[in-house]
Amino acid sequence: MYNLLNDLSIVEVSSFVASPTAGLYCAQMGAEVIRVDHKAGGLDYDRYMLTKEGRSLSWENLNRAKKSVALDLRSAEGRELCVELAAKTGQCITNLPEKSFLSHGAMQAQRIKQGARDDMVSVRIMGWHDGRQAMDFTVNAAAGYPLMTGPEEWDPESAPPVSQPLPAWDFITGAYSAFALMTALHNRSATGQGTEVRVPLGDVAIGTLANSGTMAEMLYRGSDRERLGNAIWGAFGRDFQTKCGTRFMVAALTPKQWTGLVAAFGVAEGIAALEGELGIDFNGGDRPRFENRHRLFDLFQSAAEGFDYDTLSARMRAEGCTFEKYRSHHEASVDPDLVDNNPLFGPSPSNPSGFEYPATRSFANMPAHEAEDPAPAPFLGQHSEEVLADKLGLSSGAIAKLVDAGTVALSDQNADYTHR
Repeated sequence: MYNLLNDLSIVEVSSFVASPTAGLYCAQMGAEVIRVDHKAGGLDYDRYMLTKEGRSLSWENLNRAKKSVALDLRSAEGRELCVELAAKTGQCITNLPEKSFLSHGAMQAQRIKQGARDDMVSVRIMGWHDGRQAMDFTVNAAAGYPLMTGPEEWDPESAPPVSQPLPAWDFITGAYSAFALMTALHNRSATGQGTEVRVPLGDVAIGTLANSGTMAEMLYRGSDRERLGNAIWGAFGRDFQTKCGTRFMVAALTPKQWTGLVAAFGVAEGIAALEGELGIDFNGGDRPRFENRHRLFDLFQSAAEGFDYDTLSARMRAEGCTFEKYRSHHEASVDPDLVDNNPLFGPSPSNPSGFEYPATRSFANMPAHEAEDPAPAPFLGQHSEEVLADKLGLSSGAIAKLVDAGTVALSDQNADYTHR
């Protein structure tokens, strides 16, 4: 947590991963992010996995450091309040459809009605650019990555796709949306002109395929890339296994990384013999190492089987190699180097779930600024009264009437969700 955006307020009306991530990253830099949900919780409020008390750990972590306002978004009154709040704040992140009640036009019209000196800025995360729905796992399928993943020996004609469990496009889209919001705000500060920024999840996926050079490669070769298993495309890198059964990943993309691996594995003589046999120089860069990877993999795996992992890892560290042992999610979560001794993490008391565990600060480490401890996620509706009073100037009596009418809901801290 840094207080570098503490003069910025953002209304977020969103669900699932990409849109809440955009708000989360802004909140971790100090922005006041006001998440508005339906009073019973948004579509992701009970997203798996739930604690025994019925609290979603996913929701809890994607909404840290935010404020929560709960409205009846199925009613005209609740929707009007939401639009009014977004317009008054001036900045909104949402993944609601562009033709929903929270359209950019509706927010901008309300902002003009309020007499604001500048325009509305909104970021809308979409599925595809043409309005079709999409989710991370469907755009990943469309972009072709699952057909590139899997063992090298699989038959390309009959092999099944392999979908990755990490919703990478959601997180990349969230990060890009936060960047796009800052860009739009920068432009508005210079010109006074607001804008709607639309960030389609599908465009992030297919655009990344292009930016990485992979699209150009496919068009140039006129065919698909072969599956490589755990090998790194275009360079030397793969998983190996020591005699104690430990699997680890190595990468050698630079001359130093390559010479370090050769020394750590003790394969200099074998490399020299292979170079003589093939008439090539493996110090000549990625291409000879990648094109002859199978011979090199056999040589390095044979050497790895002569070491236990502790010995080989010490040798690799001494040579400055780039490597990591494979860990399960649980092993990573309790690893002291990754978590306990990492300044990224801090305590997370007062979680809505009641479960205490390490939580992240901002991914950006700024030595010149103090990084505060992570803030907890709110209870649903925890800040309804505060936000409506501060942002819209509603009196306590007016808010009480909205609560009595069911248009506004207050904190669900004492709600019983064990039935979910």
